[in-house]
Amino acid sequence: MQQSLQSPAFNVLWLQGASCGGCTMAVLESGHSGWFDELRSFGIRLIWHPSVSEATGAEVVAILDKVRARSIRLDALILEGSVLRGPHGSGRFNMFAGTGKSIYHWVAELAAVADYVVSVGSCAAYGGIPAAGINPTDATGLQFDGTAPGGALGEAFRSGRGLPVINIAGCAPHPGWIMETLIALSTGDLAGNDLDQVGRPKFIANHLAHHACSRNEFYEFKASAEKLSERGCLMEHLGCKATQAVGDCNQRSWNGGGSCTKGGYACISCTSPGFESSRHFLETSKLAGIPVGLPLDMPKAWFVALSALSKSATPKRVRSNATSDHIVVPPSRDGSKKIP
Repeated sequence: MQQSLQSPAFNVLWLQGASCGGCTMAVLESGHSGWFDELRSFGIRLIWHPSVSEATGAEVVAILDKVRARSIRLDALILEGSVLRGPHGSGRFNMFAGTGKSIYHWVAELAAVADYVVSVGSCAAYGGIPAAGINPTDATGLQFDGTAPGGALGEAFRSGRGLPVINIAGCAPHPGWIMETLIALSTGDLAGNDLDQVGRPKFIANHLAHHACSRNEFYEFKASAEKLSERGCLMEHLGCKATQAVGDCNQRSWNGGGSCTKGGYACISCTSPGFESSRHFLETSKLAGIPVGLPLDMPKAWFVALSALSKSATPKRVRSNATSDHIVVPPSRDGSKKIP
């Protein structure tokens, strides 16, 4: 814990704001041998983390003071969870125990000495769940308040290396997104033009959750599930936003092989600002029978035409399996015979 400015390691300090702790739970699954071994293997030193570090009380205060005084170099400040600015801009709804100061205060102090500032999870990025609804705590993200630039640090904020806040969005983010971002920062391979318009690394943001979804055959034929237990596409009736949601969730999968849609749950676009305020979770909003949320780059007229054509060409096998909780008609040459 007593690193000098000359320490060769990439020093990371992790704070938690208004959070369920799910982002920490996600990253603990990172790597075949575990997160801590993965950190060590890439020369990343975790200076302190409120859930996994042994230091407590006065020890933590000493670490924070040394970081703030630059006697411990801070390569990356990470925040998990929203920043609570209330009441009345004091931040006292979320105090950092033992310091007499709020997380809001500490975020501002430490961001000023950090080479990079990283938000882990949509709460830290955009406000997330604590910012939903009336928001009496004045919860916000680090540099965005929903879709609006600003947040706790302000739109003009730039870290020591000249970057805005790097937003590893998700509720929770994939552990690979977190580690790969930290590795890229530690090797100097993440620049400002590697972020999208809301601060997400493009290696995440250049993909959609829809890509590699196990239900894509049903999507292609617009063969839709009507209940969550069924195998068909979840977009038409059950509110799935995978065709609009940033993330390679279905390409890399979670915990060895899972994903929301693979588990039978509709994508809620949790990597997007304001996802927590969406209406009709698990129910598709429609206008004149057409889903309101269409694929990002598809005009409505094209979608309507494609849907009509696809449904008219749907094989019996696909149509039957879409509304079942298991395969009732397996693939066969004529599409109708069951294989023993």
